[in-house]
Amino acid sequence: MEKKVIHTQEEYNIRPEAKEFPMMCVISFVYVCNAKCPNCPYTNSNIRSDYRDRLFMDESTFKIIADQCGEYGAWIRISGGGEPMLHPKAVELMVYAKKVGAKIGLITNGSKFTKSSITKLLNAQIDVIEFSVDAADKLTYAKVRKGLNWEKLLKNVGLTVELRNKLNSATKIIASCVNQKGVNVDEVASFWEPIVDNFQKRKYLTWGINDPSNSADPSFYLNPEEMIPCPFIFERLNIDSRGKVMLCGLDIKAETDMGNIHSDKIRDIWMGEKFQYYRNIHINKKALDIEPCKDCPDWKYRSWQHNYWKLIKEAEAKLNSKINNK
Repeated sequence: MEKKVIHTQEEYNIRPEAKEFPMMCVISFVYVCNAKCPNCPYTNSNIRSDYRDRLFMDESTFKIIADQCGEYGAWIRISGGGEPMLHPKAVELMVYAKKVGAKIGLITNGSKFTKSSITKLLNAQIDVIEFSVDAADKLTYAKVRKGLNWEKLLKNVGLTVELRNKLNSATKIIASCVNQKGVNVDEVASFWEPIVDNFQKRKYLTWGINDPSNSADPSFYLNPEEMIPCPFIFERLNIDSRGKVMLCGLDIKAETDMGNIHSDKIRDIWMGEKFQYYRNIHINKKALDIEPCKDCPDWKYRSWQHNYWKLIKEAEAKLNSKINNK
């Protein structure tokens, strides 16, 4: 019998671990990609062209984020507008972030990995490598990961696991799949679970751009009628390649402006009046009165307990179990 997943809690407020600093800074590291995935909001919009002046996050911007996250032992989640490994200094900057004390969660399609880059990242003990796989066979992969190569994915995931085990690295390896029409997510899970440390079934999100009818599982986590606060503004912040801070992960167009890490410290932005205003609105169940929350199509797919932290904890437990059973 499958264990019931809990998404709510009794009280809502800023996470204890985020009282002074966000638990995670989600960064848009690059705005270029070597794939044309039909479920990607960047494929279905002109957002990348709006970032022609800053397709790659500057080294100085990244190091500001890394230094401040390192001070608090916070996560840097490297995702956003494209394939992170296309950044010319991707490996170098992730190694730097680990040296200054930040935790690193890399989301990648795996296509640009080499033995050298994988080895450097594993030796640096980056915390998580998450492969966006979305398929269990070549035919499906060609449809949902247009522009990428199935055999290369298998090779690079296998090599990453092999080298991780050989080097005794603590890096957790995860595979994820967007639960979209045309993909049997259970088959994908069955294929990848024996290979990696943990597998994540992702909700199909729209970001206000994608067609919601492409979701294979539109069931909600948070009942929209209950107006349960969105957990994102209580635990993480999003930063674009220019250093601008957005309200949340929905705002991939960076239409909201919570500050800029080149002029203000991340801690001050996080604890400032702007974020506190939105938190108070959500706690008082008035979020349908404000932009952009009132029109958010993905709020209902957030969860207070079934989240990234749970995914990592499970991956770590499974990795430790493998090590202990050798």
